[in-house]
Amino acid sequence: MFDKLDSVVQRFEVLTEKMADPTLYERQTEFKQISEERSNLEDVVVAYKKYKQIKEDIAEAKEMLKESDPDMKEMAKEVLDENEPLIPDLEEELKLLLLPKDPLDNKNCMVEIRAGAGGDEASIFSADVLRMYQNYARALGWKVEIESLSENDEGIKEVIFSISGEKVYSKMKYESGVHRVQRVPKTESQGRVHTSTITVAVMPETDDLEWELDMNDVRVEVMRASGSGGQHVNTTDSAVRMTHIPTGIAVYNQDQKSQLKNKEKAKKILAARIFDKMLQEKNAEEAAERKGLIGTGDRSERIRTYNFPQGRLTDHRIGLTLYSLDKIIEGDLAPVIDALIAHNQAELLKGQEE
Repeated sequence: MFDKLDSVVQRFEVLTEKMADPTLYERQTEFKQISEERSNLEDVVVAYKKYKQIKEDIAEAKEMLKESDPDMKEMAKEVLDENEPLIPDLEEELKLLLLPKDPLDNKNCMVEIRAGAGGDEASIFSADVLRMYQNYARALGWKVEIESLSENDEGIKEVIFSISGEKVYSKMKYESGVHRVQRVPKTESQGRVHTSTITVAVMPETDDLEWELDMNDVRVEVMRASGSGGQHVNTTDSAVRMTHIPTGIAVYNQDQKSQLKNKEKAKKILAARIFDKMLQEKNAEEAAERKGLIGTGDRSERIRTYNFPQGRLTDHRIGLTLYSLDKIIEGDLAPVIDALIAHNQAELLKGQEE
């Protein structure tokens, strides 16, 4: 482990020297790659330097114990009592920091929420989950932008939104799958508990990836927008449908009055969906090796139940049950996502030990 840590420190120092080159800022692609790699290594370097300093303090204190001066000995004992218990936790932290990183963790993402089984209640719950993610993102200083929205009288049939900020995908990737809600709908007159579902798909944005959508493979159609939406919506050919011919994946967007803006949004969503499909296929091939790892799993998998009568949230992938649903649905997702990250890290550590 320590040879690897020394290599990380050396690489960090090389990258730091490169960042000091004033001409680097003129090469934006290279600058972005170097600064991102350096940022990914910084936590490891800081933790390792702290660990080495504590080990040095312990070694010096043990030498001081050999002194005849009782005050020096007492001081040495205090240093040892304070620092020796820190070593096991620091070594565990370093093991976690050295785990292989998902190269997509630093990326922004697109999130798609769709109402599933349950009629109006599924649409209402879609709106609740959208608000939950918006509040969670706001608490972390992330930016949320609605890309496409389809509503009905009660709630949301489908919404696609982007989230940008620091290491967005590293946390949001755990949200993909079927979310089930159990509660008494506001549309229920007899007080019966209903079960409804929605699906959530979290897709890394492709704007800053090496992969790029080939527009030669895309059929673009423009048409009149449908439904209500202001004086311009039904009078110009502003709506856009894009179809990726090789996969059949299609995107329709009419949110903006401008055809150009609708094209931009449609292309952004289409690229994310295609890249996400590629990721799912890759993950399916590696499923046997990944064992208990989670994060980009089957979209049809039921991952979580929100039971409102009992105030209970259950994440079925890791057997997590929390009785703080009122806080979670308002955006306090950290206890859930932190538990999923910890589970993933434990599985990765287990895989390295086997």
